[in-house]
Amino acid sequence: MDNVAVVVRDLDAALAFFAALGMELEDRASIEGPWADETVGLDGVRSEIAMVRTPDGNGRIELTEYHRPAVGGEVGAAPPNTAGLHRIMFAVDDIDATIARLRPLGAELLGTVADYKGVFRLCYLRGPEGIIVALAEQTG
Repeated sequence: MDNVAVVVRDLDAALAFFAALGMELEDRASIEGPWADETVGLDGVRSEIAMVRTPDGNGRIELTEYHRPAVGGEVGAAPPNTAGLHRIMFAVDDIDATIARLRPLGAELLGTVADYKGVFRLCYLRGPEGIIVALAEQTG
């Protein structure tokens, strides 16, 4: 797998959120033209993308903000059990510190930080654009 793409309405806010998770900006570019229209099956595409990667370089997320055509749909309305892309999970060293870094960027806990058999602490957060991010801290 090369990457997972997430469409956002505010690319800068999404970049700040994923940077706070430890992701590193790999590249940022404007995308438009006939080849873009043909690739995604839309007419008149003009977008800006940013590719972020995990510090180890093994995982990447493509964040895309469409300027044309306008993005449809209600942001962040779907609950965690909605069919489709569910969430992105990150392993973290300190779940409480990570939540503290993400809250000023709009992250909200969907439940609480749960203990799984003394082995993991886990939680789901809703971030910018309604993106659900799961955090896992190994404790045992």
